[in-house]
Amino acid sequence: MKYLILGPAILISGALLGQTPESDYEKLKAGMVAQFQNTPPGKVGPFVKGGAQRIDTNEKILALTFDACGGPHGNGYDKELIGWLRREKIQATLFIGGLWIDAHPDLMNDLARDTLFEIENHGLRHRLCSINGQSMYGIRGTESVGQAVDEIELNARKIEQITHRKPVFYRSATATTDEACGEIAKALGERIIGYDVLSGDAIAGTAAEVIRNNIVGKARQGAIVIMHMNHPEWNGYEAVKEAIPRLREMGYSFVKLQDRALKGKH
Repeated sequence: MKYLILGPAILISGALLGQTPESDYEKLKAGMVAQFQNTPPGKVGPFVKGGAQRIDTNEKILALTFDACGGPHGNGYDKELIGWLRREKIQATLFIGGLWIDAHPDLMNDLARDTLFEIENHGLRHRLCSINGQSMYGIRGTESVGQAVDEIELNARKIEQITHRKPVFYRSATATTDEACGEIAKALGERIIGYDVLSGDAIAGTAAEVIRNNIVGKARQGAIVIMHMNHPEWNGYEAVKEAIPRLREMGYSFVKLQDRALKGKH
């Protein structure tokens, strides 16, 4: 083994004694920062270029998606909602945030084992994904390329450790990103997911009838419906248990997003 003296430090086989070699993640992050450091933020919104809002299909199918935000924006668990989906054998895609996972490790393991559900990425700390600190509805955004990479990739890795499958879809807090984050997500192997039907359950106190009518009234082939599973005090469960039978009567069935061709509005 060759020893090379560099001042007070000793380099052994290329690594400084007492220093940890750069991790694979740090190398990835540094590469992403270098790649996107001069990228302008672009437009900000729920329907950025390259994102998906619908399934590309002629079938009467819908994708029900449920966010679990975590932290101050909701560490709850709508047990009735998830239990009803299971009893009715309704497939759904769950966008789960890192803060919620940390608060509910046992529940996360339980959901990950259930083949009815597809687990996707809702961000490490439930921050709106931007590269310059955009915010909305009081939710602070990431402020740099590096923070955006952390928000997307670190939660993807957290989910992969539990599910043994890395997420392929990412939904930012508030379902809003800038265009730069859309490109960052793509480079990390994920696609931004928005929505086609806004259920209205994200507004505390919204009546179950209003939420139900939003879902049923706006349903169309391939629609992606956005709801929440982390606020049992809201009326999501009450609305879903009425909306789904009506949608079934209309000929709709329910699918997960994975393995489906998706399209956006651009």
